[in-house]
Amino acid sequence: MTAQQAHSDGGPHVWELRETTAASMGLEFARGKLAPADVVVAHALPERVSVEVRTADGALVARGDDLRAQRSLPMARLVIRNGAVSREDVWPDETDLGRPVILPGGEVGLLRAWWNADDGSEWRWTVEFHNRR
Repeated sequence: MTAQQAHSDGGPHVWELRETTAASMGLEFARGKLAPADVVVAHALPERVSVEVRTADGALVARGDDLRAQRSLPMARLVIRNGAVSREDVWPDETDLGRPVILPGGEVGLLRAWWNADDGSEWRWTVEFHNRR
C-alpha cells in the first residue's frame, strides 16, 4: 500500500507527535485519532517535534522528523505532502477555520474561530469538540 492509498482509505488516522529532545528517545506530546486530513493545526508544540501519521491499522501515511520551530507562536500548521509532514508556525487565518486542531495530550477538535492582536500580545479562539462512545 502506498502512502497515498493509505491516506485515501477513508478510515481514521492516528497522529503521533513526539518531543524529540527529552529522555533517551523523546517523549510523547500528543497522540490523536481523526478523519484523514492533509493539514492539521497544532497548539503549543515543543521547540522540536517529530510526527508520524498512520492509518488505524498502522500503515504509515506520512512522517516528519525533528521539525523545528521557526517562530515563537502558539500554533503551527502540520502539512502532509508526498508522504512527508512539514511544520509552519503561524497565526491561524480564515483558511484554518474548520480544520482539525490537536492539543497537547492528543485531544482533537475543529477550529471554529480565531482572533489575535496585531502585535501578538493576545489571542482568542474557539474549538469545537464532538465525542461518541
